[in-house]
This record gives sequence, C-alpha cells and structure tokens, in this order.
Amino acid sequence: MSTAAASRIVVGVDGSQQSVEALRYAARLAPALDATILAVAAWDYPAEYPGYVPLGTSEFADAAKIHLKNAVSKAYGEKVPRGLETTVVFAHPGKALVQASRDAALLIVGRRGHGSFRGLLLGSVSASCVSHAHCPVLVVHEGAEGTAAEDDAAHGKVAEDKVAEDADA
Repeated sequence: MSTAAASRIVVGVDGSQQSVEALRYAARLAPALDATILAVAAWDYPAEYPGYVPLGTSEFADAAKIHLKNAVSKAYGEKVPRGLETTVVFAHPGKALVQASRDAALLIVGRRGHGSFRGLLLGSVSASCVSHAHCPVLVVHEGAEGTAAEDDAAHGKVAEDKVAEDADA
C-alpha cells in the first residue's frame, strides 16, 4: 500500500472559453501525471456591494455552479475524465485557487477571464496564481473563436508564423 498522496490537477473555471480550454489541457495532461482533475469555480460578492452582505447570495453560488457545469459539458461532452471532481467555493477566485494548489501537482488557469482589461497579458486571477501558487501553474492562452487570432496578432505570433513560412519557401 502506497502512502504517497494521489496526484491532482486543479483547474480554475469561470465559464470563459479559456477555462474550457484549461479543462481540456487538464484532461490531456492527467494521464501523464497519473492525476485526477479538480475543477474549481469560485465566487465572491460583486464589487458593487462593498460594506454589506447582499440578500439572495444563493443566486451567486447557483450561477457559479451553472458556469462550472456548462464548462465541464463544453470541454468534455460525454467523455468526462475518470475521477473528475468539481467544487464551488465562496472566496475570491485567486485566493481559492492558491489554496487549492496546496495539494496539487499542477494548477491550470486561463490567461484572462471575464475582466474588462482585454489587452492585459495576464488577468488578475491568473497573475495571482502565478505569483502565489504552491505548485507549477500552466496559463492557457487560447481564447474563444474570433479572439485567438486577434490575441495572436496583437502579440506578434502571426508575423512569426509568416517568417517561418517564408523561410520554408
């Protein structure tokens, strides 16, 4: 009987296309790491409610559960990875994922989620995870269709690919 802890990949899920891609990466990496996947959705009170607790907070938790369920369905369809666990946590997403990383072999997050600063290289949650996680962090840069090409062009990838094509010619 082994006393080693089971290996786990933690994935941050907010319902964005990047979090769906993060789930897909986890499924590809899990067999190589002999790991299970824990998909974590976290919610906190919206910034519009500083100083008091809003009534009806179960709506926030319910929305997080729906986002998590839909992301898992979109990522895997009927082929859900063996041992997949999901959880919804009441906490700031960055703090929740850093806490979950304590028992993880790997943490996977999207580059940016639903924040309003589209041009940032990293969103606040992914930056927090990279800075404070207790395990290696994989930041997934793929976006939803239509945004991946825009993101690549903004960061010079299209130009790099063109140079490579010209060199092959």
